[in-house]
Amino acid sequence: MTVLAPAWSPATPLLLLLLLSPGLRGTQHCSFQHSPISSNFAVTIRKLSDYLLLDYPVTVASNLQEEELCGALWRLVLAQRWMEQLKTVAGSQMQGLLEAVNTEIVFVTSCAFQPLPSCLRFVQTNISCLLQDTSQQLVALKPWITRRNFSPCLELRCQADPSTLPPPQSPGAWGATALPAPQPPLLLLLLLLLLLPVALVLPAAACCLCWRRTRRRMPCPGEQVPPTSSHQDVLLVEP
Repeated sequence: MTVLAPAWSPATPLLLLLLLSPGLRGTQHCSFQHSPISSNFAVTIRKLSDYLLLDYPVTVASNLQEEELCGALWRLVLAQRWMEQLKTVAGSQMQGLLEAVNTEIVFVTSCAFQPLPSCLRFVQTNISCLLQDTSQQLVALKPWITRRNFSPCLELRCQADPSTLPPPQSPGAWGATALPAPQPPLLLLLLLLLLLPVALVLPAAACCLCWRRTRRRMPCPGEQVPPTSSHQDVLLVEP
């Protein structure tokens, strides 16, 4: 197994590395009449993977927008720049394998991509993951490479930063504005005002009824109470 010695520390920002790489060539029009993707790219990539140290550190973009075809093309752009840089630190035999993989993806340089956006963030991975991802992106692009115009993909775009997103709308924001709920003290006061007349009327009615019953039971001094009867006496007058 051939070990590719790093030419710089893995901590070196990849952004600076990519900015120093050769500029991309091409025009603002990005389409392909004939497929630039060969039928044996997987074999070419596998040969390079077998000779490279699997944990050789590289970096990949972690916040590219998830777009169906532009995303695949963007990842190939970054991978191709890595191939160019790795060739500068490899031996003669390794340079041949790197050049073979670079030939599979060098077609991206025929499109004039914009400079890398400053919002891109990179995470460290190993070379085997980068090569595996490169193979997957070629598989995704192959059926569409001659059927789509990739001119809208010339500017790499980042995912939106969650810290800059507006706060989510509340469910009531899309409809009529609801009135605020009454505060507990106010609600209690309204309830007391409604019950106050009832509280005043009931004792007065009870007092009046009690007074009427007392008056009926207690006669005036010296007054005889006539006997009560449920039937009136009937006087029979004889002829």
